Amino acid sequence: MPASTARARNAGPAPMLSIGQVLARLNAEFPELTPSKLRFLEEQGLVSPARTESGYRKFCAADLDRLRLILSMQRDQYLPLKVIRSYLDELDAGRAPALPGATAGPSMLSAVRRYAREELLRESGASATLLDDAIAASLVSPSEVYTDDTLSVVRALVELQRSGIEPRHLRGFRGAAERELGLIESALAPLSRRRDASSRAHAVERAHDIAGQLSVVRSSLIRSALGRLTS
Repeated sequence: MPASTARARNAGPAPMLSIGQVLARLNAEFPELTPSKLRFLEEQGLVSPARTESGYRKFCAADLDRLRLILSMQRDQYLPLKVIRSYLDELDAGRAPALPGATAGPSMLSAVRRYAREELLRESGASATLLDDAIAASLVSPSEVYTDDTLSVVRALVELQRSGIEPRHLRGFRGAAERELGLIESALAPLSRRRDASSRAHAVERAHDIAGQLSVVRSSLIRSALGRLTS
């Protein structure tokens, strides 16, 4: 059992959550999270929920924080589970390892922020028109609340606008993302057709791995093109 989880359980009578309650708390932030994914992460030794006498899983607050960290690292950094496991092992040993793949900025260990529309505009410096144009161009999904990831996108759009690049000029980005998704779905088709929970959860993990590799190739192509442009 991870040391951080064990300490939290010994701290006092905190409420324990079922799988359904964990999903209810995390699905707004991580809609891809399913009972199968939770069980897969447990099988991989990344989280160790308690068990009732009847064998039902029960998650404490530390488990919830740990899941949020794992899922954030997958979604935002495209990190494979072996890298995440190594990072968590360092944390459990009482060390303070550098976050893999992180750039300077707020720690993932801090509370996840949520922004209403007006807060998003204020924090990003964007106009309401720019945000509406970004939504119309499918660069931002309309929502009642927005995440730090959306904030980063909108801030980038503000800077691009200063260079004369408007959201409408980036409509092709959505199509490119959909084509990459098609590649991932095609690569995972044999695994996705299996009906067992472990295979489905493994497919999600492999999807993150493939997306990360595609990102590496895309970034290299852009750097190469910039080199030609400036030479």
